[in-house]
Amino acid sequence: MNLELLDAKATEILAGCLVLPGYAVKKGSNDLHSSVMEEADRATGGMLRELYRTGEFKAKAHDTLLLHRIYGVRAQRVLLVGCGEREEMTPTLFGQVAATAVRTLKQKSILDATLCLDPMTATEENVAAIACGALTGDFEVNEYKTADKDEKIFALFRIATEAGSANFQGSLTKGRILGEAQNYARSLANMPGNLLPPRALMEKAKDLAQTSGLEIDILYRGQMEELGMGALLGVAAGSEEPPFFAHLSYKPEQAATDIHLALIGKAVTFDSGGISIKPADGMEKMKYDMAGGAAVLGAMKAIAALKPHVRVSAFLPMVENMPGGRAMRPGDILKSLSGKTIEVLNTDAEGRLILADAITYAKRQGCTHLVDAATLTGAVVVALGYEHVGLFSNNKDFESRVADAAKAAGERFWPMPLDAEYREYLKSDFADIANVGGRWGGACTAAKFLEEFAEDTPWAHLDIAGTAWLETQKPSMPKGPTGVAVRTFVELASRLAQAG
Repeated sequence: MNLELLDAKATEILAGCLVLPGYAVKKGSNDLHSSVMEEADRATGGMLRELYRTGEFKAKAHDTLLLHRIYGVRAQRVLLVGCGEREEMTPTLFGQVAATAVRTLKQKSILDATLCLDPMTATEENVAAIACGALTGDFEVNEYKTADKDEKIFALFRIATEAGSANFQGSLTKGRILGEAQNYARSLANMPGNLLPPRALMEKAKDLAQTSGLEIDILYRGQMEELGMGALLGVAAGSEEPPFFAHLSYKPEQAATDIHLALIGKAVTFDSGGISIKPADGMEKMKYDMAGGAAVLGAMKAIAALKPHVRVSAFLPMVENMPGGRAMRPGDILKSLSGKTIEVLNTDAEGRLILADAITYAKRQGCTHLVDAATLTGAVVVALGYEHVGLFSNNKDFESRVADAAKAAGERFWPMPLDAEYREYLKSDFADIANVGGRWGGACTAAKFLEEFAEDTPWAHLDIAGTAWLETQKPSMPKGPTGVAVRTFVELASRLAQAG
C-alpha cells in the first residue's frame, strides 16, 4: 500500500473514495462536530445532515455508509465512518476508522481512498495511528489459498489535512513502520506448524537481523546443554524438530540511559500439549502459540527502524511441544538454567518452562528490565475474556511504565495480582517448584512461576492468550492473528529512552 499526505479541502479531492469520520449527533442538534463534515454538508446541499436526521447514518463506532457520485464533491464516492462521541476520540480510534475504511472498501474493489482530518484532529499522533491502521486493515489471512482467493491489495491511502502535510511526514513514517511491524508479526503467527517449525523461525530471526541491522546470536542444542537450559530442553525433547534460542540485539549509537530492556517471547511453534495432550477440538490454532515470539520480532523490526536511544535485546526460546517417545512426562523433574528444579505436573504448561530459562539468560546478559509476552494460559481468557492482556509485574513502577506505554499504543492491558499466597499453590514435595498450581487462579500462578526466575529484576509478564488471535472478524481486522504487544513494546522502548 502506498501511503501519502495531501494538502486539500475535502470537497476538492479527486479520489476513488473520500473517507469522512462522522461523530454522533444529539437529537435535534445541527452540530456535526467537524469542520470537514460541515464543509461537505454545505457542498452537498445539506445531504449529510439529512442522513443523520433520517437515521441512515447514526455514526456509532464502525458504522459505515457508502455514497456514490455526490453532487458538490469531486471524489467518485464518499464513505462515512462512524466514530461515536467526538470527545471520546483517541488516536487508537482514528486508527480503527482507517482500518474499517480499508476493509469496507476492499470488499467493494475500491482500492484508492483519502481520509480527511479537520484542523482540530490533524495531530501527529492521529496521523501516525491512521497510517498504521490503514496498513493493518489491509492485512489478510488467505496467503495459503490457491482457489477462490481474493487478492485485492489496497493501492493508495492518503491522509488529507489543511495544516500542511510537511508537518506530518515523520508521523506518517512512524505509522508505516508500526503497521508493517505489526503485520510482520501477524504473518508469522499465521504460518502453520509444518511451514514454521523452530528451525524456520530461527531463519526468520536471522533474516530480520540481517535486513534490520541487528546483531544476532543463535544457541543450538549442544550449547543449551552446556549452559544447563534443562527446562527449555525438557519441552523440546518430544519433538523431532531441534530447539533454538535466538538473542537479537539493538544497540543505539548513543544511549540516553543505562537501562537495557529485554523483550522475551514465547516461541512454541506448535503446542500439542505433549503427553498431557490437548483436546483435538481447536488444536489447529496452536500454530499461534508463538505469537509472543512473533510480537517480539515485530517490535525489534520497528525498533531498528525508529532507533530509540536505549539498548534493547530480544530473546526467543524456539521449541515444538510434541508427545514423542522422548517427551517429558508428568512427574519428571527438570533442572533450569537458574539451578532451580521444577516438577512437571502438566506437560501442557510448557511455555513457562522455556520462559524460565529465557528470563535467567536475559538477566545474565545484563538486562536491567524484562518484559515477556506469551500465549500462556486459558485462565487469563476466563478472567478477562478476549478484550484485555493480563499484565503482571514484580515492580509497581515498571508495571506503571508498561501500562502507560500500552495505553499510548492503543492496546488494552489489565493489571493482575501476584500476591505471595500464589506461591503456595506451586509447592512441590519433590522439587523447588511445580510447573502448575491447580485449577484456581491459573493465570496468576503461571505468572508467579515466572516471577521465581525474574527475582528482584524489574519484570512484567503479558499473558496474551486471549488477545493474540481473533475468533471472529471485526470491522477493522479479519479473523486470525492480531499482532498484539508489538506497538506496546515499541512505545515502551521509546519511553524508557526518554525517561531513563
